[in-house]
Amino acid sequence: MINAVGNPQNILLLGGTSEIGLAICAEYLKKGPARIVLAALPDDPLRADSVAQLEAAGASKVEVIDFDALDTGSHPKVVEQAWADGDIDVAIVAFALDGDAEELWQNQQKAVRVAEVNYTASVSVGVLVGEKMKSQGYGRIVVMSSVAGERVKRANFVYGSTKAGLDGFYLGLGEALRPFGPRVTVIRPGQVRTKFSAHVDEAPLTVNKEEVAALAVAASQKGKEIAWAPGTFRWVMMILRHVPRPIFRRLPL
Repeated sequence: MINAVGNPQNILLLGGTSEIGLAICAEYLKKGPARIVLAALPDDPLRADSVAQLEAAGASKVEVIDFDALDTGSHPKVVEQAWADGDIDVAIVAFALDGDAEELWQNQQKAVRVAEVNYTASVSVGVLVGEKMKSQGYGRIVVMSSVAGERVKRANFVYGSTKAGLDGFYLGLGEALRPFGPRVTVIRPGQVRTKFSAHVDEAPLTVNKEEVAALAVAASQKGKEIAWAPGTFRWVMMILRHVPRPIFRRLPL
């Protein structure tokens, strides 16, 4: 249960070695101890380090369960395992793939794989987690989207399109769950300093993962549906969404 001061006691991280996901868990742990369930690939070499990181941050218990985003048939079992020892108060959806943007739109297999992980798998776990939280009558889902999905640009349109789909699904899920108690918060960061983004040049308004984590936790606790990281992106994207396409394609984005 979420305790009297609003802090979760049980947290699920889908994408159990995600740098941003772990940072969000650590941000919650600043407020008090909690049991953390990490759902990660069985052969992910970062599993042990992720457990150690959260134990050092103050987790009362850290469990690891196997999770393969591409194996959607196994997702019901994964979610059942996560809930096996009681309700989950906060579920964080923080897994994704990217790649060379020019290769992705010209490589069918790689493009489909990115779409299956970033969108299809996210929908799969969203339906299952949403069902659990609807049944328990409360809970928060924190989803890592991206400003890349707000207006998909030529430079990375395969990745951006998957985030656009994920974003739309979870905003809709939040509306569907609202009458039953659970809340969904979609986080839209720009570039974040992680290994995930290390292959691209640093962009304006790039932030650290700890900044995203603090913003995500605060937004979720306030019941916000959408949060940008940094907050400045809200106004940037408000303008870019209305720029005519002939002009938009010439912008240095």
